[in-house]
Amino acid sequence: MSLLVRSRLDETYASLPERPCLPKGRAPRPRLWKTASVAAAAILLGATVFASGFISPAMAKSLKQIPVVGSLFSSIEADLGLRAAGEQGLTAKVNAGISYQDVKLDVTETVYDGTRAVFLLRVTAPNLKEGMFDTGEEAVKLSNAIDSVVFKVNGQVKEGVNYASAGAANPNVLVFENVLPAVDRNATTTIPDPFHAEVLVKLAGIDHEFTLDVPFHKTTKGIVNLKPNASRSSDQGSLTVSEVNVTPVTTRLVTTIKLADQASERLSHTRVAVYDDQGRQLPALNGEGTFVENGITFDGRYATTGKTKYLIIKPFEYEDDFSEKVREDQFIEGLELKIDLPSQSEQ
Repeated sequence: MSLLVRSRLDETYASLPERPCLPKGRAPRPRLWKTASVAAAAILLGATVFASGFISPAMAKSLKQIPVVGSLFSSIEADLGLRAAGEQGLTAKVNAGISYQDVKLDVTETVYDGTRAVFLLRVTAPNLKEGMFDTGEEAVKLSNAIDSVVFKVNGQVKEGVNYASAGAANPNVLVFENVLPAVDRNATTTIPDPFHAEVLVKLAGIDHEFTLDVPFHKTTKGIVNLKPNASRSSDQGSLTVSEVNVTPVTTRLVTTIKLADQASERLSHTRVAVYDDQGRQLPALNGEGTFVENGITFDGRYATTGKTKYLIIKPFEYEDDFSEKVREDQFIEGLELKIDLPSQSEQ
């Protein structure tokens, strides 16, 4: 057997779920273990055929239909940055879980790029079926069954936790995300790498708070750091981009916008929209703004949409919030900037 095949098998075995510990008097569900056994047998069959070097057309077609065990992040369609992390092997497998009565929460995978700390949470409960959670009063989507979630690092609460379903293919899995501030002015210590987060979760209808210990390790592959100090001016004002940080997961920009009319109310509703080389607007995550002389400096974080050769930065005036899809009439004319990026493969 070749080293490549052996390595692939080792990776596959490592990613298969371990047999859970069951309470005394409770038998395992044979159907679950039958499915896992069949999948393992199929993977072994594929490895054997590949190692032999003889594959018939019919067998090749069948092998293409065998699912490859890998990162669940790679199946997330709504966030190209998280999907890229899964596809590029930037995630970490985790085996951290906690149970209360018949409910179990398992953290299965994490990704952290220095800005976004994301983890997958699998929920197992007798009142949870295909993503619908029975609270005792009504059946709701699992993402709506979260009563509260608290994310702590070094004992300090980090605001800005978001969560959503991992998708139709994994209805009992939630994606939790915390976009950490670039500079935490309220913290007495910096966030180390690696670090552990204490995550407190409460589910609707359950009088218990689950405490999870979630480990994170920063991925440094393919990171671009620039301080371009690029500027553009017009009769409307000026735009300066002082810092750019791009990872396969998150794009961070520090920008300063100054307006000719110096109207503070207008400035408070001014941000930048960011586009990649395919013309796709990067989804805005969060950020912090500081008023400066005649302008505002904003440290903003955006979801990366994949590898890009350059970024287009365009100031605009938002109506609801700075994460909205921007219309043409919202842009501030004459302040568009292009920032060329080095190839991430060279970093």
